[in-house]
Amino acid sequence: MKKILNIVCVDDEKIVLDSLNSQLSRNFGSNFNYEFAESAEEALEIIDQLRSEDPELIYVVISDWLMPGMKGDELLVEIRNKLNNVKTILLTGHADSKIIAEIINSKKDIKVIFKPWMESDLIDLINN
Repeated sequence: MKKILNIVCVDDEKIVLDSLNSQLSRNFGSNFNYEFAESAEEALEIIDQLRSEDPELIYVVISDWLMPGMKGDELLVEIRNKLNNVKTILLTGHADSKIIAEIINSKKDIKVIFKPWMESDLIDLINN
């Protein structure tokens, strides 16, 4: 039986999660399971649950950058410390290019995509 991989999406705005759900479902259908969290803390709970089942089943984590509590880049680094093979994508609507450049340069395993994003750009990041 083929195991289905998981894509975990994290954003404190439900409309963004709904958009991600729509785009991912349209492009990948039932090829993945989709998990959604409205905070970094909730995401870590989901990750820990999935890890306990099978850590190899977490394929990609997509996180907003600016959220209450833990920021998205911090969340993704924490997740990568637990699962070093997982793909990580940071979504941001933040316009301060200096801060974003710092994130990109200091955390090379995190890919960054800007809001509003092009669906094809997101799908390409997941596929590559």
